[in-house]
Amino acid sequence: MILYEYPCNERVRIFLRVEHLFERLSFFAQGGEALQHQVAVTTLFDLLELTDRVDLRGMVLQDIERQRVAMQALREHPGVSTEALDAMFQNLQQVAEPLAEQGRIAEELRDNDWLQSLRGRLTVPGCFAQIDVPSYYCWQNKPAEERRADIQQWMSSLVPVQQAIALLLHMLRGAANAVECTASEGAYQEMLGGKSFQLLRVWVPKHLQAFPEMSANKYVIWVRFARQNGQGKPQMIKQDIPFQLACCSIG
Repeated sequence: MILYEYPCNERVRIFLRVEHLFERLSFFAQGGEALQHQVAVTTLFDLLELTDRVDLRGMVLQDIERQRVAMQALREHPGVSTEALDAMFQNLQQVAEPLAEQGRIAEELRDNDWLQSLRGRLTVPGCFAQIDVPSYYCWQNKPAEERRADIQQWMSSLVPVQQAIALLLHMLRGAANAVECTASEGAYQEMLGGKSFQLLRVWVPKHLQAFPEMSANKYVIWVRFARQNGQGKPQMIKQDIPFQLACCSIG
């Protein structure tokens, strides 16, 4: 099964983008080749660019507080495990404290003049060539262990927001179970009656080579399946497609 996710609001969309960037950063930082570490460095700059565009720290802390309030209300419901709530409260507290104490995200990276000089060249094609940035070329020729240590140090200032977003997305994804559905002639629609969700998750059998195009509001969920033709252009499918759907919302 292949999992596709669709954010129903901009906040979750940003969280998913940040999660994707952290996954890419972690993968390439663990490599040993200079070109792998170049991708890690450019991904680090992508994260900085994203945090410059939005108040990611404030957004995450607000969401954590929202979850605390929602879970506090659950204590009044019979059958809710107080032990599970206490554990989740503790988890939220553990990720919130270092983020709240940090101030602006990755301020140490922004104060690094060398990294900022590299970041400023990203708009130039082939910007990291030896002829343009000899200091970066020199860094690339360091032993892999030293480059990895540098990248890990640069990543460390981003760890608090990474851990907080990972926990929030884990809670959101765990808020709903997948149900079996069928898209009749490639299309599926579900009326919601005013109920809104934050994240749609769709699992598609891999052998079908189909992907969903999704949309949702407080009235309806719409899923339409397509395949790529020989040139990669999406083409709508006119056959029944079995899939699994989870509609997630918390807080």
